[in-house]
Amino acid sequence: MRMTDIQRCEVRPGLLVEWSLDPAAVRAATGLPDDSRPPAYIQESHIRTARSVREDGLFVPTWLGTAFDIPGRVDLDVLQEALRGWMLRHETLRSGFRWVGDDMRRFTLDAADVSLRRETIGEFRDADVLVRYLQDRFDVAADALRWPNFLYTAVVREDGASVYMAFDHSNVDAYSVQRIPAEIHELYAAGAGGIRPEREPAGSYVDFCRTERTSADEIDGTDAVVERWREFIDRCDGRLPNFPVDLGLEPGGRLPRQKLMREMLVDAEDAAAFEAYCRPFGGSLVGVLAATSLIVHEIGGRPVYRTVVPFHTRRNSRWLESVGWYVGGAPVEIHTDQAPDFDSLLRMVSAQLRANRSLARMPLARVLRLLGSDFRPTSPDLYSIVSFVDARGIPGSERWTELKAYGLLRVSYGDQVCAWVTRLHEGLQFASRYPDTDVAHKNLRLYVERLREVIVSVARSQQPQESSGRASSAQITLP
Repeated sequence: MRMTDIQRCEVRPGLLVEWSLDPAAVRAATGLPDDSRPPAYIQESHIRTARSVREDGLFVPTWLGTAFDIPGRVDLDVLQEALRGWMLRHETLRSGFRWVGDDMRRFTLDAADVSLRRETIGEFRDADVLVRYLQDRFDVAADALRWPNFLYTAVVREDGASVYMAFDHSNVDAYSVQRIPAEIHELYAAGAGGIRPEREPAGSYVDFCRTERTSADEIDGTDAVVERWREFIDRCDGRLPNFPVDLGLEPGGRLPRQKLMREMLVDAEDAAAFEAYCRPFGGSLVGVLAATSLIVHEIGGRPVYRTVVPFHTRRNSRWLESVGWYVGGAPVEIHTDQAPDFDSLLRMVSAQLRANRSLARMPLARVLRLLGSDFRPTSPDLYSIVSFVDARGIPGSERWTELKAYGLLRVSYGDQVCAWVTRLHEGLQFASRYPDTDVAHKNLRLYVERLREVIVSVARSQQPQESSGRASSAQITLP
């Protein structure tokens, strides 16, 4: 699924319909007792950051979403039941938080009390007007500091409908939203055919939160995981790492607006060849990180590339179909200046990932709390990321282009570079939100162009020989 923003997901005019949690269900939730299952550390960190930034006078929308088509004349009653049935599979969507002093307390609405209210907003004839309306609605309805914090919509036309769904990030990750189109299509097709689909509830992210937090609370400041993070942060001058190129930001300045950069890097043939070359070292993730270390060294001149690599935490098959925010981070540092060739970089990255990936199982928010440092968040992103995901195995991915399916990012404010490289059936896609400055745009543009060049060079170089190892390293000049 291509990652993009609401402005670039092929929105077309039509009749806009919205579904929100019924007011009666919202009222029922206000009187619920506390749910003893705590928030995940990543949820708590996200919501506290949103509150901190809001108290500083800035509203920073951070929702994620999905967009996809349903071809043919659409029955709105059937679609509504499909949306409700999908929601009932995922407990986190009916679970929220209230503040009691400075504590976050969970409450969870019973499945029997979940109902959706449908409202016909009206006909939109101008796509740009519709896009602005959708973004404004999602900003309010999927806000981290309110509940419910999601909204489902459909733009209905004679030949089908386009569905747009938005959620506060505390309840979903990219993998969650990428699974939505196939699930809704399955439920809608069953309902349209008069079949009551028998789908068991997915593993509950709320249960996962309790399990993960219980485990995280068992460690203290003397734990080896905490010590490794302490050493890494010390080598980052006491901060979590940013993207190591000039972004044109003034120290201590206001949180800047961001822009989106997104495009296809290479086609399926080059993506497959790049993967094949990198496979002996661990695959395309290793290749993308090695290429990034090389490129930021070229641009910024730093001898070592330090970053936090995101990994999913769905280690148990119970969580594979679950909607939630199953992401942790592992610290990685690549001594780029010590690599004589690209294969050496690949080996460095591979060794770092093998040594440090397990650290992603411990929530970073817990580690920071144990470090006792002042990491009061002033930005929605604690650190910069370069993420890689192979999305070809996600159900329905082969139809994403046909169904105009997209993962939606809200691009608003932030001082970090967050980049996502996604392996699709069509090739490798790049998307990034970055500070909206001329310097940042110039350096991100250079980074993307060089990333494409490196991937193509590796893809079209001599492949490894089965019997005697690699015939030759990719012909890439290292500084």
